[in-house]
Amino acid sequence: MAELPSGLLEACVVVGAPSDKLRDIYQLNLQSKLDEIPLLEAEVLQVHAPPFVSKETNSSQLIGPAFSRVQRRRSFIKKKRRDRAAEGSSNGQTGNRTDASSATEDISVPKDLDLIALPQLCFPGGLQLANEQREDRYHFLVFTDLFGNRTHGVVVQYFRTVQEGAIQNGYRGNLSKSRLYTPFAVCIISKFPYYNALKDCLSCLLVLLRPTRQADFEETIKEFSAKLSLVPLPPPGQLHVSFNLRPIHVVLPSREDQDSPIIDIDLHLPFLCFTHTTLLQVLSCLLQEQRVVLFSADWARLTLVAESLLLYLQPLSWQQPYVPVLARGMLDFLMAPTAFLMGCHISHFEEVAAETEELILVNVDDGIIQSSWSETTDLPAIPLAAAESFMSRAESLQLHFDLELCHLGVGTDANALRCQRRDWQTRLNTQIQNIALELVVNIYRGVQDFLNHEHRVFNSEEFLRTREPADQLFYKKALDTHIFHSFLRDRLSRKWDAFSRMEQNTRNHAHRNRAMTESPRRPLLLDLSRRGYSSYVSPRDRLSRRLGASLPNLEQPASDTVPAISSNRPASIRKMSPDVGLKIPQKAVKVFRLPDFPPPLAYHYVQNYYSDMVSSLGKAMNATQPEESALMARYHYLRGLVNTVSNRRLDALEDFQSLYKTDSDIFPSQMVKSLVDSLPEAERLQAEKRPELKRLISRVKRDQERELARDGNDREEDAVKRFKLPKKYMQLEEFVKCIQESGIVKDQGTIHRLFDALTVGHQKQVDPDLFRVFYTIWKETEAEAQEVCLPKSVSEHIEPGECVFKLSSSVKTSRGVGKIVMTQRRLFLLTNGRPGYVEVALYRNLEEVKVSSAPFLLLRIPSLKLRVQGRKETFEANLKTETELWNLMVKEMWAGRNMADQHKDPQYMQQALTNALLMDAVVGSLQSSKAIYAASKLAHFDRIKMEVPMMVPKTTAETLKHKINPSVELAAPQAVDVLLYTPGQLWVSVSMGKVMVFDASSWSLTHTCHVGNARLNCMLGVDEDQVWMGSEDSVIYIISMVAMVCNRQLTEHRAEVTGLALDTDKHNQKVAYSCSAEGSVMVWDVSTLQSKKQFRLSCDRLQSVSSCNGTLWCSSRDSVMEVWRNGSLKQRLTLPEQQKGSTATFSSILLLPEKEELWSVCQDSGDVCIWHIKDTTKPHHRVALQDCTGCYCMIKVKNQVWVGGVGRSSTKGKIYILDTEHHQVLKELHGHNDKVTALCSAEDRYVLSGAGKHDGKIAIWKVE
Repeated sequence: MAELPSGLLEACVVVGAPSDKLRDIYQLNLQSKLDEIPLLEAEVLQVHAPPFVSKETNSSQLIGPAFSRVQRRRSFIKKKRRDRAAEGSSNGQTGNRTDASSATEDISVPKDLDLIALPQLCFPGGLQLANEQREDRYHFLVFTDLFGNRTHGVVVQYFRTVQEGAIQNGYRGNLSKSRLYTPFAVCIISKFPYYNALKDCLSCLLVLLRPTRQADFEETIKEFSAKLSLVPLPPPGQLHVSFNLRPIHVVLPSREDQDSPIIDIDLHLPFLCFTHTTLLQVLSCLLQEQRVVLFSADWARLTLVAESLLLYLQPLSWQQPYVPVLARGMLDFLMAPTAFLMGCHISHFEEVAAETEELILVNVDDGIIQSSWSETTDLPAIPLAAAESFMSRAESLQLHFDLELCHLGVGTDANALRCQRRDWQTRLNTQIQNIALELVVNIYRGVQDFLNHEHRVFNSEEFLRTREPADQLFYKKALDTHIFHSFLRDRLSRKWDAFSRMEQNTRNHAHRNRAMTESPRRPLLLDLSRRGYSSYVSPRDRLSRRLGASLPNLEQPASDTVPAISSNRPASIRKMSPDVGLKIPQKAVKVFRLPDFPPPLAYHYVQNYYSDMVSSLGKAMNATQPEESALMARYHYLRGLVNTVSNRRLDALEDFQSLYKTDSDIFPSQMVKSLVDSLPEAERLQAEKRPELKRLISRVKRDQERELARDGNDREEDAVKRFKLPKKYMQLEEFVKCIQESGIVKDQGTIHRLFDALTVGHQKQVDPDLFRVFYTIWKETEAEAQEVCLPKSVSEHIEPGECVFKLSSSVKTSRGVGKIVMTQRRLFLLTNGRPGYVEVALYRNLEEVKVSSAPFLLLRIPSLKLRVQGRKETFEANLKTETELWNLMVKEMWAGRNMADQHKDPQYMQQALTNALLMDAVVGSLQSSKAIYAASKLAHFDRIKMEVPMMVPKTTAETLKHKINPSVELAAPQAVDVLLYTPGQLWVSVSMGKVMVFDASSWSLTHTCHVGNARLNCMLGVDEDQVWMGSEDSVIYIISMVAMVCNRQLTEHRAEVTGLALDTDKHNQKVAYSCSAEGSVMVWDVSTLQSKKQFRLSCDRLQSVSSCNGTLWCSSRDSVMEVWRNGSLKQRLTLPEQQKGSTATFSSILLLPEKEELWSVCQDSGDVCIWHIKDTTKPHHRVALQDCTGCYCMIKVKNQVWVGGVGRSSTKGKIYILDTEHHQVLKELHGHNDKVTALCSAEDRYVLSGAGKHDGKIAIWKVE
């Protein structure tokens, strides 16, 4: 059976007093025997749930014509009536008073709808009759099932008169003292929190009910319910849905995106109820998962405030019991031992406070928070900096709509006034969401720096170290909650949600750059200097903030950093705009108005209504511009829903297929899967004849298979572990995992060397006690460096991006007495007494480092001697027992600096710094005569320098400008598959669809996204906003450069997409070409994303396509083909040796139209073949590349051709630069440790090269 997602209406339930009880009380009232009006027990009187109509004549009808899930149902009222009838008979009474039709009618409800508690919740204060007419009252309910799924209810209570034999309307008849009024409750139950919209609907229903006779009462509500069942819900995004219920238009707002909640309430209500300080206290209690009870005299206010509070915490999701309205008979719920959020009537306040312990009591009406044991709360407050920022923004909120109306005239159109109010509320809600999100971001900023994604570990202790001392207690409680655990799971899954976006956008530039290279471990000296200098400050009182997780940080040169402005420090009490720095461009919202409702209980009228809706959506789509693809996607989604519910399955599948090209983020996978599974055989055969539907069905099946394969790993993937020190001996494999989880270092080679160091002279396993000592020393050294506070007179000599990594004890040196300080760029002396700065050496300027001894009386004290370039005198420091360790560390830093300079690769310096710090921790933990020998195992670069001097060839050194390591955060490097340069950005594809985007001005990482789950073969910048990416999974993914989202796909290819090209057609319209491995070539209209043409070539793995002078050049492994644009073959060229049986295969071709030449290379040959386009019988020229066994890529830059390949003697990557004029090799560059797999040009000024998995780096070369 095909299953639709829930529609607006789950059920409509009428609750009231039993009619027999009402008659009894009415008679007593007439006879003046009623001393006081009793409270009655409410019961369910009516239940209306979709579908309301079906096509009786067609037994194969599988989908009820309503926007609701078609479920198994069960009887509810019939059983209840029979029970009462039996009870009446046993008392000697007849059941005649019970309405006969009610007694025999079997009214069913959806199987998962529990109505047992509903009567109490509809009348939470009890069902009380009245002597006079009372005003209608609304309130809101939330139901939560065992799995945490929430259902929402909107209830209206209204009064009707009680008369003998019937219940009449409140305004009819003579007003008399004997008249009684009984309340009825109508409750609309929905899976979605459309509180305002459903309240509007009930308001319209009451207009219909007041003049209605009792006999028509049930039919009126049923017809009303049936109308709501015809309303489709809007998809996430910029399209709302509205419908006319008369006398008002009701609007259903859409959620912002797939991960955002639906917001249809006034989010500013808590700001009207509480001061900012009290509001922050309430939020703090929720973040710490306390037992919170809200109190109010207004039942509606309880739910609206509770819902708003939980929305403020987004994307954190409340995981505990949640009952915002507790009826008077449910107060025992407050005895639950777990955390919860519940709501009670204010009349129960004293009772609850006296009878229960450890509750947080929140009086919504008076804006007061207290605990059940005192009149205050002593829970830890929200961190001060985050709270100050929140309050300063909140002060600027404009919370009163009346101020918006001052300059306007009196409105005469009620719907226009409602629209005006709704627009104001939407703007205010957006501001409040931004402020609340910023609060959450400021509280949990930096959490991702302490995550190990591979092992799914969160290092909570290290995160706590970075928090302010005054905030520690809050974090200790908040980190140990279900709400935070769920949040961590999303971070470990790299969820890109509102939190991730704001966290990245509001990070200061320097921190962002540091995070893109290595996880930083030390605060910048610039930050340290801001704290002021104090030699003797208690560690407890020091500002101990560590801005990162594990590995040392290296900045780009100082010219790349920004001025020293504390961008994340709030303006404290100063008032600021609620949106400053947070504004996200708001997309224009469209409202799709549904046709007027038909008679909703007649099948053919309902079908005509759906046809009208499809027609209206078609007109809206025709009026939508092609560039408005997101809006077009919403129309397709809605039309797909309507076609599904009206049983036009193939049309529905076509609409959903269109989402791939417009916005695949809203593709309803489960609904499409259900639709495909429900297709009758005849329709399935029709679908097989329509290529786009055939593709969709095969893709759905493929996705199902992947989902089944993934199911076994889901539980393991959901787990989040906290890092714990080991308790048993560790072999190498366990040691690698433990070190990576701890966040100390990720590189496996370094961890292997550390293992060797810690097991010197012992069995090859690490003692858990030794590891604990090693880990403790590592952290203590870190803390010691953080507590260095430098005065301005010292920090002005230091570059802003430098960090302190190691300090010696106070020693005598040839330049004075003080502590030697090691940063990532230099050594300097921090002199004692009045602190001063004495330069010792930049690592790159060192000429000699050695251990010596200085005479002291009759003793020889070990010392470290440094000879520095450009200085006559050597620097000597009497480091005593620290001498050997500092000798090792300084030599390693010196060697790392030299290699980094030679290879233009800052990664070497970062690795050297990690090695030096590990040496320090090893020596401290071993405390034996073998400690220095053990530490020397980590002297990786110094050993390379001594054993194999790595001199970079002069040509390479002059041409190489910089290196980037996309695999810096991984345990092992990954191959660079594709490179693409677009103005200002470098796009890098690494394994399994991971795409990284670098800022071309600083070569720092700005974005990371995953495009499918397969390797990418090609990328193409199509226009100012689109980058197309061809994948091994046969899909072309389209990324928007402006929004940096990938939500459009071209799915027409049947095999992996291997090549992309761009050209213009005869009408000067931009077209794109794509090819796939099995030989298909497709032509695309770039503006509409429609396939204009398709043909297939006969070849062995088609791997690229290029356009030139009206023809296409297509390269396969066995041949290169020139093809007319209609697909007919013009000519085919092959290598002469191929014709003789050689296995040589083309790997890349390059067209030079101005010279009428085609250049080709092969992956198993070191020759470059140059062909005349007009004579392709054989190459007219060959260039043999020296020491080359194969070539993989080629690009033209200016008058040069750059060829990437692999060397014969060393199997290292090489780049050859050839002159297009004379066909000669101009340069041979050595920049990679693996084959060169990708090349691209940046504005003909630079060439970027990427290498295979043994290297994984990107080199940036200057073009001459």
